[in-house]
Amino acid sequence: MNEHTTNRTVDAELFKRPWVFIRGVPAMKFLPPEGPPEIAFAGRSNVGKSSLINALVRHGGLARTSNTPGRTQELNYFVPDGFSGEAGDLPPMALVDMPGYGYAQAPKEQVDQWTKLVFDYLRGRVTLKRVYLLIDSRHGIKKNDEEVLTLLDKAAISYQVVLTKTDKIKAAGVQPLIEDTLLKIKKRAAAFPTVLSTSSEKNEGLDELRAAIALVVNGG
Repeated sequence: MNEHTTNRTVDAELFKRPWVFIRGVPAMKFLPPEGPPEIAFAGRSNVGKSSLINALVRHGGLARTSNTPGRTQELNYFVPDGFSGEAGDLPPMALVDMPGYGYAQAPKEQVDQWTKLVFDYLRGRVTLKRVYLLIDSRHGIKKNDEEVLTLLDKAAISYQVVLTKTDKIKAAGVQPLIEDTLLKIKKRAAAFPTVLSTSSEKNEGLDELRAAIALVVNGG
């Protein structure tokens, strides 16, 4: 049997190996074949999604970062390098960078297209194990975040809130923000009852996020 299998246990060491971009998916028909568990990241445009993914896998240029909100318009797939992708040699997991939302200048037709792609993916992807919804610590949960929380509940997909850019607020404000966020998601059926806090710039909270992802992928 090939040493690489989809059944191998995922741990934090996996995030130390090189990761590669394999595919941008503008529509459901372009999705890769279902195989490894998928972990998706969602959030408002400019929430720091690409920066967090890059920090998570210790690869500064993997996910494209931009000062232009709304640049990520596809489902972008990343996997650990060194797997052929053939049967028996599939990567143990994939990370999916979802299109950012809440960019006011985007044309309505484009927003509708993104929304349909995201919802179809959430509803129809058996291998999607969890969505990490990123919330900017400086702003907390806003109205368009609430709409996405409702979308996730409707799709019945397990999701967990991750606060980003905690280095941009006072340290004493982080715990109250976590508690306030927990209160806001308390009655949401699909929400995981723990909120993580991170800073890509300061590398804070990343080990906890890696451990959380490994637990989900391993079925914990």
